[in-house]
Amino acid sequence: MFETFFSTYLNSTIRFVFLLAPFFVVTMFLALTRGLPAAEKVSIIHRAIVSALVLGLILFFAGPVLFDAIGITLNSFRIGAGCLLFLTAVSLVSSGTRSHATGLPEEERDDVAVVPLAIPVMIGPATIGAIMVYGAELKSVPEVAGGLLGLVSGLLILALLLHLSGRLETLLGKTGLNIMSKVSGLILSAMAAEIVLTGIAGFLATTEALS
Repeated sequence: MFETFFSTYLNSTIRFVFLLAPFFVVTMFLALTRGLPAAEKVSIIHRAIVSALVLGLILFFAGPVLFDAIGITLNSFRIGAGCLLFLTAVSLVSSGTRSHATGLPEEERDDVAVVPLAIPVMIGPATIGAIMVYGAELKSVPEVAGGLLGLVSGLLILALLLHLSGRLETLLGKTGLNIMSKVSGLILSAMAAEIVLTGIAGFLATTEALS
């Protein structure tokens, strides 16, 4: 049981870290909070992480309920979510940004913690689909516990990077952060391919069994 928990936890943590595209989030955070006092930046980080965690927990458990409610299979959702995640990966690799996450005009940035930082910068459409798929895939109690702890750990690692964002910008520069975002995009593309191929394999297996 412990081995299952630890294996799921480790795997989930790595998945969620890359799924959250931390270096892209750091870049957006730096742009959205430029010129703000340090105390306000810390407050924004905490509110954004808590908002992302609440949404992530809801999505983690919502998958099976939603699939049953709208009458689609997990394999079908895997294919759709994987394709959307692949588009996000392509956007990260080609431009260093997520296609759905853009900056807001200055006058609309009164509170950036929830929108756009938590949603859609941290958790966008592709991330939503991937979290729902991962949550639906985990069946046993050790797996679910490991997956949940992996989500929390991924967000804590992201929070740490956000707290160190100023130092990261000094150390890596904008070019370095952009390169790290592109590397994250490459890993996301592999994750997307795995989700899609798993969905296709499951769909074909189900079709073959029915025939």
